[in-house]
Amino acid sequence: MATGLMKTIGAGELSTADIDHEVTLAGWISRRRDHGGVIFVDLRDSTGIVQVVLNPEDAPASEEVLHGLRLEYCVQVIGTVRARPEGTTNDDLATGAVEVVASRLNVLSESDVLPFQLDDRVEVDEALRLQYRYLDMRRSRMSENLRARSQAIRAMRHVMDEEGFLEVETPTLIASTPEGARDMLVPSRLRKGNFYALPQSPQLFKQLLMIGGVERYYQVAKCYRDEDFRADRQIEFTQLDFEGSFWGQEDVLEVLDKVARRVVHDLRGTTIEGDFTRLTYAEAMSRYGSDKPDLRFGMELVDLSDVFASTGFKAFAGVLESGGAVQAINAGALGLARSGLDAQVSRAQELGAKGLVWMVVQEGGTVRSPVAKFLSDEEIQAIVVALDASEGDTLLIVADRLRVVRNVLGQLRLDLGKPDNNDELAFAFIVDFPVFEVDEDGKLSPAHHPFTSPANIEEMINTPETAISKSYDLVLNGTELGSGSVRIHDADVQAKVFEVMNISAEDAEHRFGWFLEALRYGTPPHAGFAIGIDRFVSILRNEPNIREIIPFPKTQTGADPLTGSPSRVEDDQLAELGIEIRTSVLDAWAEREEDSQQQ
Repeated sequence: MATGLMKTIGAGELSTADIDHEVTLAGWISRRRDHGGVIFVDLRDSTGIVQVVLNPEDAPASEEVLHGLRLEYCVQVIGTVRARPEGTTNDDLATGAVEVVASRLNVLSESDVLPFQLDDRVEVDEALRLQYRYLDMRRSRMSENLRARSQAIRAMRHVMDEEGFLEVETPTLIASTPEGARDMLVPSRLRKGNFYALPQSPQLFKQLLMIGGVERYYQVAKCYRDEDFRADRQIEFTQLDFEGSFWGQEDVLEVLDKVARRVVHDLRGTTIEGDFTRLTYAEAMSRYGSDKPDLRFGMELVDLSDVFASTGFKAFAGVLESGGAVQAINAGALGLARSGLDAQVSRAQELGAKGLVWMVVQEGGTVRSPVAKFLSDEEIQAIVVALDASEGDTLLIVADRLRVVRNVLGQLRLDLGKPDNNDELAFAFIVDFPVFEVDEDGKLSPAHHPFTSPANIEEMINTPETAISKSYDLVLNGTELGSGSVRIHDADVQAKVFEVMNISAEDAEHRFGWFLEALRYGTPPHAGFAIGIDRFVSILRNEPNIREIIPFPKTQTGADPLTGSPSRVEDDQLAELGIEIRTSVLDAWAEREEDSQQQ
């Protein structure tokens, strides 16, 4: 750590090599103990903690000052490092073999009584922690998370530099473009009635950089998406964004592989062995019911449609006749009572299924199940064989539309099989995603974004529902770390994609004319990727929520308890922007908020 006039070394950096050296420390008092006039304090700074011994007879600070020290006072200590007396060392502390005997103590800043204890062993309400985030950052958990985040970004930059990438910033006030989520809009004062959008990603600008001859670009980019919150989602987040000219899919995945391995090495000190698993989108959905499968355990989906092709069980027969599917997972020996098994039925219904059939395998291959009497012995035996089931295993079967079946079983698989230990890292590349997603009404929307290159143009035009794109994801332990694709570099192909999406030529020209024109000036083939830094670090730090990785996050409802945002602004500010908020809108919103809080 760099030294200065106010401190010569970090508190957590002291060791037996510093014994008999005079040091100057500065930090916060995290603990204080008074032993018969001699005061012991734990001094904490960003590097760690060290014990300081304060004897009023030795330290030229008044007894009043020493005895008036309170937790989180910011102080400077000048003293000499010595070995702790025999029997008093602290093996749980990195500096536990030494202590600093103070010759001088200066109070740099006093502290009021804290709103909560800065002790990781004490549970504190998250809203309170976010309201006082600057205090929360002093806790070791947050301090170490922020340090890990910095290490991850540094590791990423090292790889980018080694691979010849140029770091380029792109604008944060842009035109609104369709990229899968709602834009965060910013009104223009100078052009009233017009709006900027904050970028969901630097997508079009990094493509313009390729047209501009940059060839290899990257940036640590702040992105914004007005979407609902989840444990791994915030409306503003940070990603490593990179793009390369004269590239295809394999070029991107090669660099991405290097980035992931370097980050894991630098944060965990471990080396990833072997190649990353590679699955097509179709394989991932078929085997795991998810395009971001957790590969740390099996419990794969098994199709039982053939088993029930001529079944007399009407519930299954009706689903198959209507074009649906019957699939199952072997959840292993759960040992659940009837109430626990029925809870799985309720969970399946919550996830969108009409119901769920459970079976528990008994001795001799028979099963205990509410529907066993409706099935033939041959069908039951075929189920047991297909699921490779043993005595005690619990089998969960869902019959419904294929999309519903996969979603429900895929989530139940995670509920019942996901290991608590995140030390194992299971990376996977998922490739060959569809060009389009098809909603219930048959409407097409880009599965990735509308600038993704289709694998086959004719297939995209003739059968857009099944067309494959040149896109790919990086998945870790069941979490999508990021997405990328080979981009469209031909203006005519881009126009065809818009046409299939029912975006007229006039509308495309109005919204993307500037970009479509750029594609006509010798655009090189190019491809890229964006990896979510906060998601990646949260997994490596075993944090269940990315809010613990982001310095100043929003709550689950998009609020910032620290600054009080989002907030109302003055009427004259709105008038400058040409905006008027209707009272009826505010009243309706307030009513919804009140109903939500009551529920």
